Amino acid sequence: MTDAPANRPVAGILWMVASGLLFVFVNAGVKLIDGAIPAPQAAFLRYALGLVLLLPTIRPIIDARLTRRQWALISSRGLLHALGVATWFFAMARIPIADVTAINYLSPIFVALGAALFMGERLAARRIAAVVIGLIGALVILRPGAREIEAGHLAMVGTAFVFAISYMIAKRLSDELPPVVVVSLLSVSVAVALLPVALAVWVPPDLRTVLILFGVAVIATLGHLCMTFALRAAPITVTQPVTFLQLVWAVSLGYFVFAEAVDPYVILGGGMIIAAVTFITFREAQLKRRAVTPPPQATKV
Repeated sequence: MTDAPANRPVAGILWMVASGLLFVFVNAGVKLIDGAIPAPQAAFLRYALGLVLLLPTIRPIIDARLTRRQWALISSRGLLHALGVATWFFAMARIPIADVTAINYLSPIFVALGAALFMGERLAARRIAAVVIGLIGALVILRPGAREIEAGHLAMVGTAFVFAISYMIAKRLSDELPPVVVVSLLSVSVAVALLPVALAVWVPPDLRTVLILFGVAVIATLGHLCMTFALRAAPITVTQPVTFLQLVWAVSLGYFVFAEAVDPYVILGGGMIIAAVTFITFREAQLKRRAVTPPPQATKV
């Protein structure tokens, strides 16, 4: 078992800021590819090229002495995450970066729903209201009937849903394994899962595409590690609101680098989703504190 998260809010916030910036750069790298190769192949190369970075983690993985149950969870997460990454690459080639970033915030909303439906967690009225607000925020972004919903938008909603399931599995694994092991085995399992699909649609990539995807692999790996360290340094109630900056940076990147128009509905809808996610996060933290607070007569250890 890993140690409980420390209470170092400044460090947690700084790690999460770094993580958000890195993930925005990841989006930029994927956008630069601009559909040069099929989405499953691009997703596979992103993870396969990054495996060289994980060589130092071989010893920690061996030392972790994974159980059969943990291997099953890792494999399941790899398959699900592979699907989500492929649809994410598909969406990135078709819709603005700001849309991708805003819709991806739906993942915690789906996590809250999944915890209630499949893990027996109770959804109080205020949390239900927050979930509804988050879903309305998604409708504000998509605006069905007011504009054409592109395949990229639907793919990104599917990505957020699949990533939510992956997150729930990762949350359980993080309670049992070191962060570097969880991150490393995700990369390995996703690469293995994507290999047969990538081979089926393979197109010889040029050097530029390979170099960009290697850069994406490096930056994404660093981003995952920074996010993991943020969650280890401070409670999620401290780090979660910081993720709002990703939308600001994504809008700025899309406007200044890729000449994408600033859509006020995306900002409004993304803000609604982030507000809902932040509220759900704070409520979850409050309930956990109440659950673990011992009665006055309990013996302290």
